[in-house]
Amino acid sequence: MPDFEAVYRQYFADVYKYALALSRDEQTAEEVTQETFFKALTAIDSFRGDCQLRVWLCQIARNQYLTLCRERKKFTDAEPEPGDSGIEEGFADREDARRLHILLHALPEPYKEVFSLRTFGELPFSQIGELFGKTESWARVTYFRARRKLKEGFDGT
Repeated sequence: MPDFEAVYRQYFADVYKYALALSRDEQTAEEVTQETFFKALTAIDSFRGDCQLRVWLCQIARNQYLTLCRERKKFTDAEPEPGDSGIEEGFADREDARRLHILLHALPEPYKEVFSLRTFGELPFSQIGELFGKTESWARVTYFRARRKLKEGFDGT
């Protein structure tokens, strides 16, 4: 078992910077970082060493950030592509938002996570691609396929 205090000292700045990049908000980044290390402390015995410890901590931070976004019911608009009317626009109506969440929940992976990271997490395509070990182009294509699937489901209901 790694010395958790040493892990905290060594990786705190990396995890904080990653959380700040995800959230673009210092308070949220601090909260995510604190929760990340709390969860890591409780699960450090389960760390198998399949990846670098920093990567494991950042995966926890990403999951914690997404959980926090869901808890806050944080809706943000993704940047629309030129000439593209976003289905994210106009979801102020609670019923429409509820329908969208039902469709999003039923969306298969990786579409669900890529769409959530882009729309709710406000991540750029380059970071989404990095998280999946893929290219920025892969992230863009996956996001737009997810949007198309959601739009088809939304228009069909």
